[in-house]
Amino acid sequence: MGKLQGKVAVITGANSGIGLASAKLFAAEGARVFMTARRRKELDAAVAAVGGAARGVQSDISKLADLDRLFAIVREEAGTIDVLFANAGGGEFAPLGSITEEHFDSTFATNVKGTLFTVQKALPLMKDGGSIILTGSTAAITGTPAFSVYSASKAAIRNFARTWILDLAPRKIRVNVLAPGATSTPGWHGLAGSDDTHREMVAAVQTTTPLGRLGEPEESARAALFLASDDSSFVTGSELFVDGGAAQI
Repeated sequence: MGKLQGKVAVITGANSGIGLASAKLFAAEGARVFMTARRRKELDAAVAAVGGAARGVQSDISKLADLDRLFAIVREEAGTIDVLFANAGGGEFAPLGSITEEHFDSTFATNVKGTLFTVQKALPLMKDGGSIILTGSTAAITGTPAFSVYSASKAAIRNFARTWILDLAPRKIRVNVLAPGATSTPGWHGLAGSDDTHREMVAAVQTTTPLGRLGEPEESARAALFLASDDSSFVTGSELFVDGGAAQI
């Protein structure tokens, strides 16, 4: 019996990185997994990699109509949700003085608006006593040059959790934040605009992280499994850092 045997899990941003690693692990632990992503080709490949009862639903969480369609499919095919992993998000570098309205709106539309409405629209299907996991970031509590908009969006995620545990207390639904540090994902590596910048980013992580390396998506996935399962039955409102100690010093 897996830790999520017989449970239904929805994971947004599941086409790569932490989302895909979590989908694989959740499925291996017995969950029926619904996976979402914006790009069809990448999503189809990710669903094939997970196999089993995984189901892909193409959607952009910043578009409410896409979220309505996602949860209509989940309702029709599964009926309920035990675990919601609101993982989709992203960002890009933009130093103060060069931030555009488009950059701000795009980041907040996905990371803040998208996360909020992912959770809100899932609630009618969430089982009482279920688990909601929000993907935060160490950037929410540390300073990173040219990353202020992304950092602010992730700080909002942390505070969503603090309030939502009160809103959802009558239903015993737990809400926790998974806060990865620098992790070897396509999204993290894609932040570098050149090979030189990429080498600088990796070197900076190695020198500022006590464990001296980037994290692996599977390491964050194992933390997500803890928050999704009954192992964390008395854990709510928490922020679980998977950062090699980078934000703790």
